[in-house]
Amino acid sequence: MHRVVVLALDGVYPFELGIPKRIFGSAGSRYEVLTCTADGGPVRSDADFTISVEHGPEVLSTADTVVIPPYDLTEVTTELPQPVADALALIRPGTRIVSICTGAFVLAAAGLLDGRPATTHWFLVEPFRRMFPNVLLDPDVLFVDDGDVLTSAGAASGVDVCLHIVRSDHGSEVANQVARRCVVPPWRDGGQAQYIEQPVPEPSELGTAPTRDWAAANLHLPLTLADLAEHARMSGRTFARRFRNEVGLSPGRWLIQQRVARARHLLESTDLPIEEIAAQVGFATAASLRQHLHTAIGVAPLTYRRTFRAGA
Repeated sequence: MHRVVVLALDGVYPFELGIPKRIFGSAGSRYEVLTCTADGGPVRSDADFTISVEHGPEVLSTADTVVIPPYDLTEVTTELPQPVADALALIRPGTRIVSICTGAFVLAAAGLLDGRPATTHWFLVEPFRRMFPNVLLDPDVLFVDDGDVLTSAGAASGVDVCLHIVRSDHGSEVANQVARRCVVPPWRDGGQAQYIEQPVPEPSELGTAPTRDWAAANLHLPLTLADLAEHARMSGRTFARRFRNEVGLSPGRWLIQQRVARARHLLESTDLPIEEIAAQVGFATAASLRQHLHTAIGVAPLTYRRTFRAGA
């Protein structure tokens, strides 16, 4: 069983503290989730209560994945308190480390993000960059997967990154089951760009959501920007601008993302030939499917199918 250890720091946010148990705990017996503090004692939450845990920092040395939820901004510094630094030192090399929201400040202060891509809550981008200029911060995404280190944006993006981990470990079918049990979407389109404060559009302006729904139901078609704009009854330029404002991605990139997600589902749940899957999801050739799948997740279709069909 894969052991996930959640490190609760002083001032921890209760909502995000509970995300790992809720998501990983909904994946059957695939994960064990434990919670610890840096010294084994209770910690303040950022609400009006204190949290007691059953484990001290020594359990971090047994973790396969460590999750650091966000904590009170008044506690954020460029240097870690010694008990926190000592606790992090117990983590074994090669352990997967995940941060949610301000948890990225902890990883950065520990030097774990130097020269690496990462993200945090969009509201904290400027202070983060001032404090940690060596981190390749991407403020537009919901999470960043850099192999053994994953960082996510604020609040609900902790759900996104944990579902992503389940999807990476066990495939889309399991991740979708977990999402249904938790009553959350298995995948959210776009990134933080859609949540950053923007001027409210005029009531007369039409959104792109109906066209996204239509496109997702017609991925087998060779959809172009012109097709999408025509469906939305907009000019191509207006549609592309509104689409990016709403989703955080260009229409073309979003389409590829949807095609790859659908292809992964078919690889896991059917025995269809690769050529047929490519046709059903709108890639012109099997070679195009192989290229896009490899770009997205780093493996070939048959390798992906063997991995997750065997796991099922």
